[in-house]
Amino acid sequence: MDLHHITAQQSPQTPDEVQTWEPGLAWLAGGTWLFSEPQPVLHTLLDMGNFNWPSLQAVEETGLEIAATCTIAQLHAFGGSTGVPASWQAFPLIQTCCESLQSSFKIWNEATVGGNLCLGLPAGALISLAVALEGTCVLWPRQDLPRSVSALEFVTGVQQTVLRPGELLRSIHLPASALRKQPAFRRFSQTQEGRSSALLIGTRCPVTAEILLTITAATVRPVQLRFATPPGARDLAASLEAAILPTAYFSDPHGTADHRRHLVHYFAPQIIEELA
Repeated sequence: MDLHHITAQQSPQTPDEVQTWEPGLAWLAGGTWLFSEPQPVLHTLLDMGNFNWPSLQAVEETGLEIAATCTIAQLHAFGGSTGVPASWQAFPLIQTCCESLQSSFKIWNEATVGGNLCLGLPAGALISLAVALEGTCVLWPRQDLPRSVSALEFVTGVQQTVLRPGELLRSIHLPASALRKQPAFRRFSQTQEGRSSALLIGTRCPVTAEILLTITAATVRPVQLRFATPPGARDLAASLEAAILPTAYFSDPHGTADHRRHLVHYFAPQIIEELA
């Protein structure tokens, strides 16, 4: 889509070149959302293409660093690589989550991991990945020191995040401790390749046996529950009811709130049973 209100595009070599921020500016990475609909409030795009951040850095002892500018195609290809540590049991979740996105391979080559998180849609499957694997988001303000927030806290609502005006998501770090966990995955969509109505991921720690249950797509923001031991059916249902208020379930043409609640209560026991 042509953005008729855009009057300028800049290509800074580093984020530090942009010291001041004003309404009408926007960072441009893949641009798959920016160019998908009119943006009448914007007048200048700041192209991040010259930042040249390394897309992916994997270290067995510490984990995986994903640059915000890493494309979905790059992440998916990495998810299929064979040179990763054998202890990273949860590694297959990378490809599974990439394939849960409602987008074509053409979009994959432009859309970025950071863009998926910053858009903050409930069905953002890379949000699901980052939260389930206990990721940490590194944020770069314009005139302040970098700060870190957990991926669980990054998205605060439908298309709402903790980002301040002009602030950049620099990277997402997935710790090795989370990548070593045993995973379980469930997803529902109304059509074969449609947007997720519910996406649940469970992980089980090989040391403590703690189970972490992450709920996304069905809710307006990610929800996470921890269980020291596998809960019974009644305890699990009670925990879900306590953690997710009726108003927290998302409703749109891809699923009603009631249906999404049903899916969460249907899939959660399956995940617990698989991990237990």
